[in-house]
Amino acid sequence: MHHMNEKLQANTGYQLAERKAIQYFALLYDQVIDKSYVTTLTEDIQKWKENHLQHSSWLSFFSRRKRKPDTRDYNRYIQWLNYTGKLDDYLDRSVSYIYMRDLGKALDSPDTHTRIQRVIADVKKHLIQSTRANGGDQPEFMNLAGVYRWAQREGIETAIIWVINKLRSVSSHIPKEMDAEQAQRKLIKIIVGVILHVMEEMDDTVSPMERARRLDEAIRLGYSYGLTYPFIDDLLDSQVLNVQEKEQYSRMIRAALLSGSVPELGNWTGNHMKLIQYIHSELSDAFEYIKEHQRPDTQQTFFEQAYVFFHSQDIDRVKDLTRATYTNEELYIPVILKSSSSRLIVRSVISAPADEGFEQRTFFYGIYNQLADDFADMVDDMRDGAVTPYTYYLKYHHQRPDLINPFELYWAVISYLIHNVYDSDAMAREVILDRAMNGLKRYKERVGIEKYNEMMEIFASGNPEFNNLIQKMVQKADDVDFLDKLLRDQMITHLKNDAREKEDFFNTVKMVREQINNQLKITKPQGIPAMKEQLIEAANYSLEGDGKRIRPILTWVMGVNEYGLDASAIVPLLRSLEYMHTASLIFDDLPSQDNASTRRGRQTLHQVHNSATAELTGLYLIQKAIGEQSSLDQFNAETVLSLIQYSAQKAEDMCMGQAMDLDSKGKALTLEQLNMVCFYKTGVAFEACLVMPAMLAQVKESEIAALKKFAYHMGIAFQIKDDLLDVEGDMLLLGKPVGQDSDNNNSNFVSILGLEGASKEMWEHYCLAMEALKEIPRNIAFLKHLIHYVVNRDR
Repeated sequence: MHHMNEKLQANTGYQLAERKAIQYFALLYDQVIDKSYVTTLTEDIQKWKENHLQHSSWLSFFSRRKRKPDTRDYNRYIQWLNYTGKLDDYLDRSVSYIYMRDLGKALDSPDTHTRIQRVIADVKKHLIQSTRANGGDQPEFMNLAGVYRWAQREGIETAIIWVINKLRSVSSHIPKEMDAEQAQRKLIKIIVGVILHVMEEMDDTVSPMERARRLDEAIRLGYSYGLTYPFIDDLLDSQVLNVQEKEQYSRMIRAALLSGSVPELGNWTGNHMKLIQYIHSELSDAFEYIKEHQRPDTQQTFFEQAYVFFHSQDIDRVKDLTRATYTNEELYIPVILKSSSSRLIVRSVISAPADEGFEQRTFFYGIYNQLADDFADMVDDMRDGAVTPYTYYLKYHHQRPDLINPFELYWAVISYLIHNVYDSDAMAREVILDRAMNGLKRYKERVGIEKYNEMMEIFASGNPEFNNLIQKMVQKADDVDFLDKLLRDQMITHLKNDAREKEDFFNTVKMVREQINNQLKITKPQGIPAMKEQLIEAANYSLEGDGKRIRPILTWVMGVNEYGLDASAIVPLLRSLEYMHTASLIFDDLPSQDNASTRRGRQTLHQVHNSATAELTGLYLIQKAIGEQSSLDQFNAETVLSLIQYSAQKAEDMCMGQAMDLDSKGKALTLEQLNMVCFYKTGVAFEACLVMPAMLAQVKESEIAALKKFAYHMGIAFQIKDDLLDVEGDMLLLGKPVGQDSDNNNSNFVSILGLEGASKEMWEHYCLAMEALKEIPRNIAFLKHLIHYVVNRDR
């Protein structure tokens, strides 16, 4: 009965929203037919243009140094805005727009104005400080270290670690047929949107603890709601699933919204079982989390709005561009419904108190954004055969004179918003017209003048005089760009660059790993004693294991890619590093030390032979490593001698680290003591991999110092991740048993700090490593992705 009631309420909610949308469309339709919006908007634009048309003067000749930089150079652009005195107005329209679009506020409210000014002051201060500090780097909030530092200030590290892991998991499951960068951007945008709503609901009286609790919840709610974009909307819009699979999947989503619970997956009949299983699991958890955090009085609103959004999307999704008989109502009513409900859902997701003004403004506002987005995406939508008001008009306007021109309707919406929704407020007019002109400018820049004019001839021919005014503004008006668009462009660029760098990172690792593997085997000269032959075989057994080879790979990348050393000249160094590392593993695994039975997916050496053979093999590999280093004959002899001395010192440090580790068995170490053990056991090896090629390249001491700092923090982060994997990892992936530290009664980061504390400590060292990279006078993308790999690996 309960499920039946929810189903009836969802259907009733849709019918009420549909009636409201029909009434709204009728108002807009009348304005388009009688063109009443043209006179009103012409007057608005005449007032608006006074602040946006720049008059040329002889002074412009002397202001070349103040010319506007490319917005792709984020830091220089923000600095230029500040230098020219434009930053305040830029932030005023940008923040006001967010308050209108995302928070549904009226700009003529004194309280809203005060809040906007406070946000502007905070954002301005942050932008000026961060652009000075970052120089040419990406914005702080677009790197994990910056986000984690913000989380520390707010006391929500656990939520940020959780969502970082979730986003990484989602990213790895997005099918190649979908746009991964856009999917991630949408999901992040929703999370940020929910956080903004929650922050707006808080004031200075909220305690830090309560603020942290609400932000933690907002992050998880934002992810839970945002997950619907890549795994419902984008998935159903893509060609990943076939028609039968889409129908099956849509039925499941519809059933969840109507019944209030996600149905079991059952017998999936399609080809994408693994993908659907993952999505079903994630969406089920997300659905339950949202339900658990709903107040009883907002839960019905959530289900109603969610159903309106999904059903209207579904109606649009199944439309066929080859069908020439859709009515204007069939084209526009779903657009009004989906564009308004997508934002109305957010307040119900966070259980915000009822706000009739918000609901009214958001309902009328949605189509304004949707028509702007559909115009921008028109070419892609046409290519994909998607039915939108623009693609349909483009295809059928010659044979269907009854069709409403969506470009004209867009301007009718703008007129209605300015005068009927926002009561002719001057700032609302400013922001809405800024946004409209900016959208046309961006489209013109993206498609080129010829394509833009072609589109305008089709869509703007009905009102020549009004269109001439619009085109003049598009051509000449200035100061209409927005911070959110700048950030959107930056995020897309960042995600694409990050994906490309990540692919380069793994390709480099794979290529260099293969090269190193081919160089490691120790040959057996003719006529050697049988005992030495046995040692070589034992050494090769250990070297042939499925090792990650991170250390020599790191040395190759730094030496060859960054310092320009000859790849063949440093082969002896690569071999020496892996020989040293393998020797250390052989010693670690001995019964007298860690007593391990498996290493690199195989039996440990002492299990295959015996402890004595393992010990001798380790010593043999150390001597081989020294021999390899002494054969670096293409470098300065004094430099090579310094390198060997440095290598010997690091080997001593590693022995001390292992001795400290053995001495700590059964003892409760402090965090400081554990950090020291960890550095000497693990960190010094990473340091050597970075410092040795730098020594051969004879770089400055300041750079070597920065490399050492990076290695120190990466080494500790690496060890913490090892400790986390020892508790949570998969033996098949790790190639060694899990739970060894617990079995051996060893202190580690998890036993001292707990899982949550160890994760926080790992991310702290991640941040410190990333901050150390800024001190290195070169942009080493490989090191950035190496530390990403270290904290995100599963083996």
